[in-house]
Amino acid sequence: MSWLPVEPYNGLPTLPPSRDVESKVVLKAAIEARASLAALDQAARRMTNPTVLINSLPLLEAQASSEIENIVTTADDLFKFAQDESGATNPATKETLSYRKALFAGIALIRARPLSANTAAEVCSIVKNRQMDVRKLPGTYIGNPTTHAAIYTPPAGETVIRDKLSNWERFLHETHGMDPLVVMALAHYQFEAIHPFEDGNGRTGRILNVLMLVGIGLISEPILYLSRYIIERKDKYYRLLLEVTRDENWEEWILFVLEGIRATALSTITKIDQIQILQDEMLAEIRAVTSSANADLLAVLFEQPYCRISNVVERCGVSRPTATNWLNALVRGGALLDMRAGRERIFINTKFFALLMRPESAPELEPTLF
Repeated sequence: MSWLPVEPYNGLPTLPPSRDVESKVVLKAAIEARASLAALDQAARRMTNPTVLINSLPLLEAQASSEIENIVTTADDLFKFAQDESGATNPATKETLSYRKALFAGIALIRARPLSANTAAEVCSIVKNRQMDVRKLPGTYIGNPTTHAAIYTPPAGETVIRDKLSNWERFLHETHGMDPLVVMALAHYQFEAIHPFEDGNGRTGRILNVLMLVGIGLISEPILYLSRYIIERKDKYYRLLLEVTRDENWEEWILFVLEGIRATALSTITKIDQIQILQDEMLAEIRAVTSSANADLLAVLFEQPYCRISNVVERCGVSRPTATNWLNALVRGGALLDMRAGRERIFINTKFFALLMRPESAPELEPTLF
């Protein structure tokens, strides 16, 4: 069945593609991407406190993935309300925090049972903060934001959508001999092309990418911050998705995803190295304040870069006056910045926050590959 942008694409081909998509250049890129992921996983496991990454990177992933959908909030707001979402008043901040909640819920789900269409529905329901099921009504299309002309119209009809999701799910788990990262790239395109829910498909699809990687054991925790790579190349991301639909241009799409994985993994390793240097510097500041190498205080300042006095009391087992004195001394020494948030004081690990926000570069591939 031919594809027309204004008509529901009920003829969307099933997976795997009819043509061989694992060319030599794709397989070479997949090997490099998997090696980079393995190095990232090992670097995270070597960290004294991997929770530092597990707490922080999913928030930044949530921010970038939401921004791709034009839901814009600040990292400052996200970290400020990460411990207590009830204080957030900005709808974009609330929705972005829901993305993080959906990501962690998805990780828990795939550790209990294999990734499925039901997992996708549960994740999307948390993202949107309401029960989501496959679309039942026609009329959904993806349009030009200026002219509103249809660029792509996904399959329509509940039975059609469920059949295509069933194929997507079988493809994830069947034995077909394809590289798992190529499978991830194909599955991501297919999920976005099915567009099964009336809203939240892009964010759900990007969460599913991370769930796939964790589910097949390529990373042990959700620390691949891939959405920053995508948002920096947003036009290309959408162009390549459309080119698969229109021209079956699988190779360029797969290479785009593989390069995103490779570059993101390597840049995250660089960030891990810099975090460890910064922790050593902070430990020296803490020793000067507390007269000991207080590992618990160090942990809380990096696990929660927007820290409250109560966090230190609970983690370090000290009185509130002692915790306040420690934090005030670190503010006076320039290691922390404090601010008011309602009736509370928040102490910000500014150097760590700046490090998290700073993009890191990764070694380039040879020009002939990408």
